[in-house]
Amino acid sequence: MINRGSATPESRRTGTETRVNKEIRAREVRLVGPEGEQVGVVPVEQALTLATDVGLDLVEVAPNAKPPVCKLMDFGKYKYETALKARESRRNQQKTVLKQVNFRLKIDPNDYGTKRGHILRFLQAGFKVRVAVWLRGREQGRPEFGHRLLNTLAEEIAELGFVESAARQEGRNLIMIVAPHRTVREAADARRTRPEDGEPGL
Repeated sequence: MINRGSATPESRRTGTETRVNKEIRAREVRLVGPEGEQVGVVPVEQALTLATDVGLDLVEVAPNAKPPVCKLMDFGKYKYETALKARESRRNQQKTVLKQVNFRLKIDPNDYGTKRGHILRFLQAGFKVRVAVWLRGREQGRPEFGHRLLNTLAEEIAELGFVESAARQEGRNLIMIVAPHRTVREAADARRTRPEDGEPGL
């Protein structure tokens, strides 16, 4: 439980953090008990007294409501759980990162091999890849050559990934989405969540 007479460092820094205890400015609040029970609208001083009596904090959970909604809770535990949810959200966002690799239709074999290597590394890291084949000039009238290149690429990366979205034309380009196999993605996720074991996260 925090000191009821002083503002938290977070609230002093930004002014947008959750208000707690005596930081709450409203004269009255709609109070929710620690188990989610509705106590009703009470003066903020009464709510603070109730918080003190049960050894909890008064936390403003809906500041824009009229009157603001406050809940009795352990604010330290609340911040910890919020931080865990934020980390999980960031981890989920990492899973949906879409990398992009571009090919020209008339690509040099060495350049093709380099770009294929990039795709394989992205897949191994657990990322999806948007593969684009640029069609220029007369090439736009022969998209089957672009489809042939993408089909060849799909076969060559099949050990790590699969075609999630088949090749389709978008403007002048052919676009194909490839994704890592589930086992590959899970292995990448495991590496990202074990940096403390000495293995650097990706």
